[in-house]
Amino acid sequence: MGSVPDPGELTELAQPSFEEFQRQTSLMTSCTLLWKELSDHFTSLEQNLMKKSEALKQMIETLDNQTQTSLESLKRREVTIDHSVEIVAGKVGERARAALESLEKARDGGSNGDDSGEVDDDEGLLSALKSLCLKMDARGFWNFVTARKKELENLRSQIPAALVDCVDPAMLVLDAISEVFPVDKRTSGEKVTNDFGWACVVILESLAPVMVDPVIGKTRLLVTPSVKEKAKEIAETWKASLEERGRIENVKTPDVHTFLQHLVTFGIVRRDDLALYRKLVVGSAWRKQMPKLAVSVGLGDQMPDMIEELIRRGQQLDAVHFTYEVGLVDKFPPVPLLKAYLRDAKKTAASIMEDSSNAGRATHLVARKEQSALRAVLKCIEEYKLEEDFPPENLKKRLDQLEKTKTEKRKPAAVPANKRTRASYNGPMPPAKAGRITNAYVSSFPFIRSPSHSPQYASPAAYPSPPTTVYSNRSPPYPYSPELIPGSYQGSPIGYPAYNGYCNGPVPVPAPAPPVYHPHYHQQHHQHTHHQQAYY
Repeated sequence: MGSVPDPGELTELAQPSFEEFQRQTSLMTSCTLLWKELSDHFTSLEQNLMKKSEALKQMIETLDNQTQTSLESLKRREVTIDHSVEIVAGKVGERARAALESLEKARDGGSNGDDSGEVDDDEGLLSALKSLCLKMDARGFWNFVTARKKELENLRSQIPAALVDCVDPAMLVLDAISEVFPVDKRTSGEKVTNDFGWACVVILESLAPVMVDPVIGKTRLLVTPSVKEKAKEIAETWKASLEERGRIENVKTPDVHTFLQHLVTFGIVRRDDLALYRKLVVGSAWRKQMPKLAVSVGLGDQMPDMIEELIRRGQQLDAVHFTYEVGLVDKFPPVPLLKAYLRDAKKTAASIMEDSSNAGRATHLVARKEQSALRAVLKCIEEYKLEEDFPPENLKKRLDQLEKTKTEKRKPAAVPANKRTRASYNGPMPPAKAGRITNAYVSSFPFIRSPSHSPQYASPAAYPSPPTTVYSNRSPPYPYSPELIPGSYQGSPIGYPAYNGYCNGPVPVPAPAPPVYHPHYHQQHHQHTHHQQAYY
């Protein structure tokens, strides 16, 4: 008979089997989780690879399309160049004949040759400009333009039409602006009184549409090699003169604008100078045309960094203009930038009030700073249609309040009645001594001069004249409300004399010495009694 197993022994053998089962179960769970994790990881890798593959495929297609477009453009340029040259040559011939005819008429007396006189309308302006362009009179052309800054908009529209009739418009423009660009050849006095950067910019802008290819347009500029080489030399001369101008940080904005427009007009932008272009653009970013010029000189890819730099420099308003020019409104929302600009303006105003060097005019400076900031923001809101995101009503109310305060401050103060005039109107009391404040006495009658103002009637000096900083009883000359700044000075009360430069309420004034009158004064007094009574 077989032996019967001991129950206690079975129990001991079964215990390790259950633990092993739990261990294997845990191991299977871990393997399952690990497998799922690996499976998800490989699935994610596969998806990423597919996305990258799709992106590469799109990039390749884009590059293929760009390459095809470039090849077609090059082919078109090559095919059309003969036709374009033929058209331009024909126009040059026509302009040359027209110029010769104009010179012959001038020689025969058919024209008075006076192109620098006054013109009555746009037609006269265009006619005078065309005459100068036909004659290739660069100096006359320059003098004609610079003498008409008030007609800037008319010049901007008429100069391109006049340059079309010029035999060599590019050379005419270079010769015309050579008076001040790349180096100002005028005397120091003329440089101070007249800044002709605006004229250079207008002329260069007007030349750009004249030099475009008549067949393919702006993609090709018809500039002769000699003119292009001369334009490059001018640009290099201007860059070399930066040290004399005080380096990039101190160069004038009109000069920067002229230089960049010169590069764009003649198509001589250099990639090696992009760092220089960027510094110049950022330093003159407040100029209206700078965003377009920045893109034209090849800084389009650097625009995000340039906008961030402008924001760091506190030029949020300029950053908004650059943002709209390159379409980065989503990355740089304009409304927060405008609000930050207003906050910075308030901080600047506070610093002006704290600056002791601005004592006496701080209130005026603060008001002017706030008005300028409000106008700039309102103009920006209107230009870019931001009324829904940034309602301008509160800004307009604040601006109106400042304007109203400015207007009220300009009103003359009410003049009190002359306390020394007799109540019976039989004539004025003898004039008071002119000693309390400078020029304190003003005669009530326009026909009688104050004895204190005539050497022959001079009376002994009673009091010394106060310092020039004394406050009179007039309104302050600064058009800004004193209520806006706590503790601001509002002018001395009418009728209170000045004491030690301040008006701190009624101050006792010693009685003046008895005036001394010349007998001739009483004679004048009786002679003009009828004038006095008529005045009253």
